Amino acid sequence: MIKLVQLARPPLNKRYVLMLRWGVPCVVGAAALGIAAVVGSSRSDPAAPAADGTIEGLTSVLSRSVTADMVDMRFDDVTGDAGIRFEHFPARRQRLLPEDMGSGLAWGDYDGDGDPDLFLVNFYGSITEPIPPGATRGLCALYRNDGDGRFTDVAGAVGLDVATYGLGAAWGDYDGDGDLDLYVTSYGPNALYRNDGAGGFTDVTAEAGVADDRFSASCAWADYDGDGDLDLYVCNYVKFSYQPEDRRRTTRQYGSEIPYTLNPSVYPPAANRLFRNDGDGAFTDVAVDAGVSNPTGRSLGVAWFDFDRDGRVDLYVANDVSANGVFLNMGDGTFADIGASSLAADYRGAMGLAVGDYERDGDLDLFVTHWIAQENAFFENMASNRFTDAQGRPRLFFMDVADTIGLGQVSLRSVGWATGFADFDNDGHLDLWVVNGNTLESTDDRALLKPQPFHLFRQGPAAGAGFFEVAQYACPGRLRSIVGRGGAHADFDGDGRMDIAILVHGGAPILLRNTSPGTGHWIAVRLRQTAGNTAALGAIVQTRTGSIVRTAQVGAGGTYLSQSASDLHFGLGDSATVDEISITWPDGVVERHLDLPVDQLHTFTHTAE
Repeated sequence: MIKLVQLARPPLNKRYVLMLRWGVPCVVGAAALGIAAVVGSSRSDPAAPAADGTIEGLTSVLSRSVTADMVDMRFDDVTGDAGIRFEHFPARRQRLLPEDMGSGLAWGDYDGDGDPDLFLVNFYGSITEPIPPGATRGLCALYRNDGDGRFTDVAGAVGLDVATYGLGAAWGDYDGDGDLDLYVTSYGPNALYRNDGAGGFTDVTAEAGVADDRFSASCAWADYDGDGDLDLYVCNYVKFSYQPEDRRRTTRQYGSEIPYTLNPSVYPPAANRLFRNDGDGAFTDVAVDAGVSNPTGRSLGVAWFDFDRDGRVDLYVANDVSANGVFLNMGDGTFADIGASSLAADYRGAMGLAVGDYERDGDLDLFVTHWIAQENAFFENMASNRFTDAQGRPRLFFMDVADTIGLGQVSLRSVGWATGFADFDNDGHLDLWVVNGNTLESTDDRALLKPQPFHLFRQGPAAGAGFFEVAQYACPGRLRSIVGRGGAHADFDGDGRMDIAILVHGGAPILLRNTSPGTGHWIAVRLRQTAGNTAALGAIVQTRTGSIVRTAQVGAGGTYLSQSASDLHFGLGDSATVDEISITWPDGVVERHLDLPVDQLHTFTHTAE
């Protein structure tokens, strides 16, 4: 049984103390629907550390004790055995912001054989080095899943062995022909690669009208306007301009002196793109008209999901050193900025996003990773509580409950990036993983970044138990020291246990195979449509076992610069059958299936207009 106990918090070093005392915005709720933003700038701040580094009454009471006998999760590093040979950023780091932000990876079944393949984004080298024609190092890779636990790099054979200052990637069938196409973001020109089946991939960026040569980050596909085809949202970070003389300048961030060229605050934010699919192979950028260009946000992460279960996908944008974007889909091609009223538009250093119905109440909650000393956020969606305003209209908002469920103070020392929800032990409760990796430099070699441990959180089975960090017992020792960035999950070997892939900055990726013993039952759901949005992105699936209903949305996730597999996976615990699966397709049609067998994948196909 997992117990919540009080532990003394280890002392913070001077850098952390300065950031906690002077640089961390604190959000305090004074009433159920009220909020007051408070910036810690006073020595009398109740959150300021004491002389010994502790924060009385705040963090020690929230610490959680875990022992090995409480953990029934195991992961093995199978990178080498799986045949993955890849080196990210094969160059010496030059202390420039674009070089530190990537890269990501994306799971997707590009060849339609039923198992997920893995695309790895690469960053060619220092941006001070122009990419030469015919470059042979620092190339992106596409690892085809061979179905036997091994992968083969086929990037060269299909035309995806590209050299770029790559950051993010996302698979999506934009042309509705039944196979997955690929969008890749970069510091510099982004690219859309059309999947031509046996003919490989073709760069159609120009003809499709989705070019962007700025400093892009995460991207995500969704049918936001409900017309049956996929649209594309692209985050842009800052207007970074490399000037050699800037490398001799320094600036201050959260009380610490850092190179000017590593501080995002000194560069203006760059507006984002919303490429609306025109249905003829081309797109139109409608971000400004739709109200989602987010010109004041330094955008890094994006997640499409239905905030209020009205059948339309809404948009959340994670911004660094600027307020996050919370955009409600109005159903007429535009979005309303509800950041203030949603209570979820934090002004912190936000990077990664995870979406899931962690307390099984039917609405989707949101986890956000942050920079060091800022605590990660867990925005519990309050839609299911049916609050209303003075006029009796539904009141849509989120509450940050990270500390109360064990996800806040544990992240104070970490810089969080990619993240995701998955039920790793199939006990019926969503667990959570977080890839960490510093942006602060090694004191021994300024060209190196400080590594940090990977976080794996198991959700306790008891009601209200929250999450417990179990990586030290469940994960390989290699994960105790990485400079992580991208990451995503998928059941790559089809055994009903969710696995994880991690992109390590300046190193080899890590493929974690879930070997957890004694897991519960599970069911996986794969949705397909006959036209347009063929992977049914945006569909809502609910599984019912007895009185327990579990909810997930196809394509909702976020992570960071990355993409998890689109098949939905539900852990069921001891339930030996699923009483009902309810599917709300993107066009609003509701389909129900009764008494389904467990421990297998079920595929459902919808005839789309």
